[in-house]
Amino acid sequence: MLALCALLIQACTKKVAEVKEQPAPAVIEVKTAPVEFHRVDRSISVTGSLVADESVSLSSEVAGRVQSLFFDFGQSVKKGQVVAQLDATEYRFQLDRSRAALAQARAQLGIDPGSEASPTETPGMKQARAQMEDAKFKYESAAKLVKTGDISAERFTEVEKAWHAREAAFEATQNEMHTVWANIAGLKADVEIAQKRINDCSIRAPFDGAVAEKLVSPGQYTKENTALVTLVKTTPLRLRAELPEGVSDQVKTGSTLIFTTDAAPGVTFKATVRQLDPTLDAKSRMLTVEARMEGSDARLRPGMFVQVKLVTEPGAPVTVVPEQAVYSLAGLTKIFVVRDGKAHEIRLGAPNKTGGFVEVPGDTLKPGDRVAITNLPMLIEGAAVGVRS
Repeated sequence: MLALCALLIQACTKKVAEVKEQPAPAVIEVKTAPVEFHRVDRSISVTGSLVADESVSLSSEVAGRVQSLFFDFGQSVKKGQVVAQLDATEYRFQLDRSRAALAQARAQLGIDPGSEASPTETPGMKQARAQMEDAKFKYESAAKLVKTGDISAERFTEVEKAWHAREAAFEATQNEMHTVWANIAGLKADVEIAQKRINDCSIRAPFDGAVAEKLVSPGQYTKENTALVTLVKTTPLRLRAELPEGVSDQVKTGSTLIFTTDAAPGVTFKATVRQLDPTLDAKSRMLTVEARMEGSDARLRPGMFVQVKLVTEPGAPVTVVPEQAVYSLAGLTKIFVVRDGKAHEIRLGAPNKTGGFVEVPGDTLKPGDRVAITNLPMLIEGAAVGVRS
């Protein structure tokens, strides 16, 4: 037993000596930076596209042969300018024929071509009215004379019948005049329609824009409502984008959208939301919004894809560290907080960088914490560190 105890004491003494001989862990010298608290605008990024403010395919309401095209592809057009002209010869003949028919109808009534007389002022109506009034006067005179016996009853009856005949003739003439006058009104409408067809042969621009497509050539015969040219209005441009359902309640009419495009690297543009789709898309659960740019920019054109940024939470408080404090390896991103002379590892998801800083979870850090910004590959959880000035 004494020999066994001696051996155990000797072994323990040897292990204690070996422990004392192990070197102390090395201290890793690092530089640190303070954890900061900033306010940033929370935002989401989506893709959108620019569309023209107005776009229309100009067509004619009448058929005809294209006589002239005054603007070609890409050329600017002012509102009211004639873009295309159809041959109006046939419609001019129709106008002349309608005017002749109207003049003939007015002449039958005895109305001058430039006069605006009413049906009651035509010569036929004046004659019928005069004859009726004359018969009425004779009737009234005969009614007095028959009472005194100056004329016979038979004569009075003849005068009375003549008055009623003239009265009936006046009413018939009046009805006839109204019928003829209605016919004249129809002939006037024919003249106006013929004039309108001549005017329709000149296709005019409804707004300031540019020709995006020429669809016909001079000499080509076109039917009614055949598209001749496509006209687009590029100022102001409209921006259309689709937003996720989760942020659909955070955009309102008047909100500002910031967007960029590859056509102008490093330049940001702004557009104001004007319309919101009242419903979400049933399949994608996205809300379509339309914004309009203020002013114009030659670098922007309809059809461009743009990257849209929507601020969802302005001035949100965030915790940030310098970008130098972030260490990434094999898909793992982390930072090291220095506390009580030791490095403590904090893993991060996809880093959100802004202005040289990286956002970190606020619940893992506190005011006064400092993070290592040098020798990051040498650090592990619990490593002893020395802070270099």
